[in-house]
Parts: sequence; structure tokens; C-alpha cells
Amino acid sequence: MAILLSVVQRVRNQARAVVCQANLKQWGTILGLYVEENQGCFPRPLDATFFLCASLFGADFGDERAPRLNGNDIKGILCCPTAVRPRDERQRPDDYRVYDYTFRAWERSYKGVSFRGSYGFNKWLLKAQFDESIPHPWEGIDVFSLRGRASIPTLLDSTEPDYYAFHHAKGPPRRVGIRSGWGPFCINRHNGHVNGLFLDWSVRKVGLKELWTLKWHREFDTAGPWTKAGGVQPEDWPLWMRNFKDY
Repeated sequence: MAILLSVVQRVRNQARAVVCQANLKQWGTILGLYVEENQGCFPRPLDATFFLCASLFGADFGDERAPRLNGNDIKGILCCPTAVRPRDERQRPDDYRVYDYTFRAWERSYKGVSFRGSYGFNKWLLKAQFDESIPHPWEGIDVFSLRGRASIPTLLDSTEPDYYAFHHAKGPPRRVGIRSGWGPFCINRHNGHVNGLFLDWSVRKVGLKELWTLKWHREFDTAGPWTKAGGVQPEDWPLWMRNFKDY
């Protein structure tokens, strides 16, 4: 019985991962149409909460900046099926940063409207950044002019609706569930992987250690110190990540 239950659970998780990728493929279609209709640009200067909320409720949202996602209903593709239930902030421990939200959905409210999801945007593509100490973002740039779009992450499994991958030298969270650093994207949601949508609108599994090899922004070093090319050693990774595939 124990063996049977293990097999059933594994098959169930595989099925959920397939549905997750199907959700992201639909996002690729929707976002692809959006940028084609807007001269290759994502909306700006918006954050994901506004973007998703305005997209969900359209004209009823009451804001002239509200993006129109071609009339597509995105309610059914906001969540990975492994992370549908919202996290209960009321029951979090005192040190909420180390509470494991891997299999929980984030929940947001904007202008009195609440909704939840479990994917997160690469924030460099969405929002204007005015801090000159941070590398130049891609905000406002025609995405079709960019090379290597298959390595530019757009939307991934995440514990937050959007996030900046600031620097290639910054390491992984030392413990599961930390909501800082790379925590929102570096989560073990699909057996050592997260699912991701890229700027060429392809969808695939992304190994957790592979996150440091993706082109998050123009100046991101994809051969930085947390990659095999950059000299990372197995013992450099936190214990919870050491058995995952190296990149």
C-alpha cells in the first residue's frame, strides 16, 4: 500500500506540473498578443498587482491605465495547481521570512479587489526602475528587438506576484521559505524545478540552480559565481539544494 500511494502521489504531481505548464503556455499566448498590439512593449510603469488586477476586471476596474489583455479570461490560469490555497498570514510565526510558502498562493488586494496567484513576473520587464545604482532594466523596450529571448524569463512559479533578480552574485536562500534574496523564485515546487515562461513564449522546466544562468536583465552575468562556469562548488549550495542538478 505504501508503494502504491507513493506511485499515485508521483503521478499526481506530474499531472499538476503538466497543468502548470499549460497555464504558462496560455499566458504566453495572451502576453504575446498584448506586446504585439503595443509595439513590443509591456505596460509601464506598472507592478504586477496592478497589471493582473486591471486585466482581471478590465473596464470595471475604473482606471484608464488598465491594460487590456485581448478580452482573455485569466482567472483560471493565475495559480499553479500545486499552489492554489492562500497562505494564512495570521498564523505565520514571528520570523515570517522563514515560513515555507512553496505550495501556497500569494494574495493581493488593489482598490478593494482581492485575488490570488502563484506565478511571478520578472519585474525587470514590467516596472520602471529609478535607482541608478541598479543595472538598466528592459522597461519600455521593444522586446522583439532583444536577442536570446529564449533565455529571458518572463513568468515563473513564485511566492510573490513579481520580483527583481538583482544580482548574479547574490546566493540562494539558506533555508527553504525565506522571502528575501532569490526566495520567491528559488522554491522546490516541482521536484527540484520551477516552471517558467520565456520571452520567446516557450515554456519549460527550470532547475533551481539554473536560475542563475538565465538572462534576467541586460547586465546579468549568466556565468556568475553561482554557476558551474563561474566556479561554484557543490558544498557552496545550502543543504536543501545540494542534490539538485548543477548548471
